Amino acid sequence: MNKITVLAGGIGGARFTRGLLHHLAATRPEAAVTVVVNTGDDMWLDGLRICPDLDTVMYTLGGGINEEQGWGRPEESRRASAEIAAYGRGWSWFTLGDLDLATHIVRTDLMRSGSTLSEATEFLCRRWQPGARLLPMSDQPVETHVRLGADADEHRAGDLIHFEEWWVRYRAHVAVTEFVQLGLAAAVPAPGVIEAITGADLVILPPSNPVVSIGTIVAVPGLGDALRGTAARVVGVSPIIAGAAVRGMADACLSTIGVKTSAEAVGLHYGSRSNGGLLDAWLVDDTDAAAVPALAAAGIRSAAVPLWMRDVPTSAAIAAEVLTIAAATG
Repeated sequence: MNKITVLAGGIGGARFTRGLLHHLAATRPEAAVTVVVNTGDDMWLDGLRICPDLDTVMYTLGGGINEEQGWGRPEESRRASAEIAAYGRGWSWFTLGDLDLATHIVRTDLMRSGSTLSEATEFLCRRWQPGARLLPMSDQPVETHVRLGADADEHRAGDLIHFEEWWVRYRAHVAVTEFVQLGLAAAVPAPGVIEAITGADLVILPPSNPVVSIGTIVAVPGLGDALRGTAARVVGVSPIIAGAAVRGMADACLSTIGVKTSAEAVGLHYGSRSNGGLLDAWLVDDTDAAAVPALAAAGIRSAAVPLWMRDVPTSAAIAAEVLTIAAATG
């Protein structure tokens, strides 16, 4: 398995991929990794194109991430955001660090000069050298919004607001009735994305948000079909351990679409490829071992292993388990 493709959201996908690269460097240095990254969280803010998941993956793999918070740059200052706020602009609940702003400025400059998001991402990665090829899921803008189920400040029930406002400003505590991906119908997979999936030996769905990260990626027209039809093994890693999200508020996303917050339920939500779903195999945490028989009955080969990504070595161990179950899956 020398050609590996990862479909990733932000922190969970980034940390898993870092562990995967660590494991491959020691065991299979000839392997090449491509990461197809969710861009549904992208937005325009202060005149800049912000790509939260792309930047989190790039910084994490390139050694420039704030390890404590899992996003942004370490040793940040926010003088520029304070000045923007003094003009009455920007979002007080979404302040950008000065170092991070440089990335957004360069990306926006490239895109306004005619570069696609893929081309801008490739340019930014020349500095960070992430050790994997990073591809946005699409060069066309796809922005995830939520429809509010209750009033929130100046918003009213039924309003559409950007996912990041619900996630960051309201910490997903305001009820929503649906997720809406604006621009999705007109989007196509970015150059190289389909080939990265159909030409892979292994495709991995890491412990990213199954609704707004993985779910958004596979909803891009043509991309889900490529995943279902690839000759590669498709292995997923549960983002749910013992009935709780490993990080973030994925439970709020799952409940909105009617999926229980459990490793078993998320695996069944993805479904078996033999029945038109996405998975050949699914790793659950050893605390969720009781889910393995039900998953197997649904056509998804499963194993219960430790899934807490406490550091690079534990993340690498999870990646090793992915390769093991992939090799055992016929």
